[in-house]
Amino acid sequence: MSREFTTIGVVGLGTMGAGIAEVFARNGFDVVGVEQSDELVGRGRGHIQHSTDRAKKRGKLGEDDQQAIFDRLTLSTSLADLKDCDLVVEAVVERLDLKRSVFQQLDEVVRPDAVLATNTSSLSVTEISAGTARPGRVIGMHFFNPAPVQQFVEVIRTVVTEPDVVEDVQDLARALGKNPVTAGDRAGFIANALLFGYLNHAISMYESSYATREDIDAAMRLGCGYPMGPLALLDLIGLDTAY
Repeated sequence: MSREFTTIGVVGLGTMGAGIAEVFARNGFDVVGVEQSDELVGRGRGHIQHSTDRAKKRGKLGEDDQQAIFDRLTLSTSLADLKDCDLVVEAVVERLDLKRSVFQQLDEVVRPDAVLATNTSSLSVTEISAGTARPGRVIGMHFFNPAPVQQFVEVIRTVVTEPDVVEDVQDLARALGKNPVTAGDRAGFIANALLFGYLNHAISMYESSYATREDIDAAMRLGCGYPMGPLALLDLIGLDTAY
């Protein structure tokens, strides 16, 4: 890795943020996770506890390994605690105004050489970075759910992201055991840009009574080898999230 990252910040400890924090802690990084309240911090800790408990039951994590993960985690309600982080991953809800606000605050807290990454799945990384004085050090780092399990990370560069930042984040993803793919900044990036065309077409077929829900899903599972059909996948994602 061309740059050594040692301390990672994560803003937002919902399902995705907690999973991202767990991934970094599992791989030996010190992690500072930040949420808005003590209640949400507790919820985030609970996500990580539940995830690591499941991994332990499946024999993928030992008792000492689980404890080591929590030893590397510092959870807080203050963005000021991110001041020594080498990289901060933002994982708040998918609202552009909120993400820009978080980045503006982070810009005032972290070191000038720190990298700011967003886990957005579809919003413009360029627009998120516009609220900072360091757009060249802002990048997309899109993990997939569940982050501790999925082996894929999209690395999203804007037209002003510095080339060394792109390379450093690609190397960082590999250090986490992930397979990074790199794309420019466009709606949906690669995976979701392709996925949602497929999902929307499935909805249209069902809406027009072309086939039943069960048959649409069965066709893709049995005919194309997908682990689940498109309508079942939409239920898993959540229609509110997909919309």
